Amino acid sequence: MEAVLLFILRHGYAVLFAAVFAEQIGLPLPALPILLGIGSLSAQGRMSYQKAMLIGAVASLLADLTWYTLGRLKGNSVLRFLCRLSLEPDTCVRRTEQVFGRHGAWVLLYAKFVPALNTVAPPLAGAIRLPIPLFLASDGLGAILWVGAFSGLGYIFSSELDRAVWMAGRLGTGALLLLAGFLAVYIFSKAYQRRAALRKPQVARITPDELKEKLDRGLPVALVDLRHGIELDTECVRLPGALHVPPEDIEARHGEIPRNGEVVLYCT
Repeated sequence: MEAVLLFILRHGYAVLFAAVFAEQIGLPLPALPILLGIGSLSAQGRMSYQKAMLIGAVASLLADLTWYTLGRLKGNSVLRFLCRLSLEPDTCVRRTEQVFGRHGAWVLLYAKFVPALNTVAPPLAGAIRLPIPLFLASDGLGAILWVGAFSGLGYIFSSELDRAVWMAGRLGTGALLLLAGFLAVYIFSKAYQRRAALRKPQVARITPDELKEKLDRGLPVALVDLRHGIELDTECVRLPGALHVPPEDIEARHGEIPRNGEVVLYCT
């Protein structure tokens, strides 16, 4: 942390802008140490807290605007690409769509505090054609809250941060190895859970070609579209005769599903 503080002092606000923009655009460069360092230096009168908040918020907003534009142009293909990079790719888009469906643009006020949501929220806002003024207002305010919260922690706990730097220096590489160990265990557990879930035979599966053959032969098949309403609005592709029932409504609407043949559930 001491090296981080010296680096910030040497290069000023450009470091803050670059770190925040890099993290929000998706590079594996955490901006949290920079934000904490900015707050600590502001408490010591060596940097301007207000100026740092403005620069950090602008950097975050520019990165999010880039993803918003890609989402508007490419739709759900951008979301699926981002979720393949996450630790929980099977539920990444679905959870974000559900949160957006419940809270709308207000999601952008707190999305940056939730790692997976932070990644997918801006392109999803573009994919659902959230008006640009509303996006800029809500995402900009969310960026201010995020930058202000973590730099504020550095400001408030400046003296404790100095002691933490001293303790980390005493621990040396041991602290880094311990942190790396916890991170490795977390990643391994997520990967194991996903692999176990994919192996578990919860339901019978059918390929698109097999389904088409059944439909061409006129066999009784009930199609149930499990996609979220937001995803339907962005993709605009539906199978003829399919009944749209989001997963959260299955229990309440199961009586609408015909029982005179096979039932095929599908989503993206």
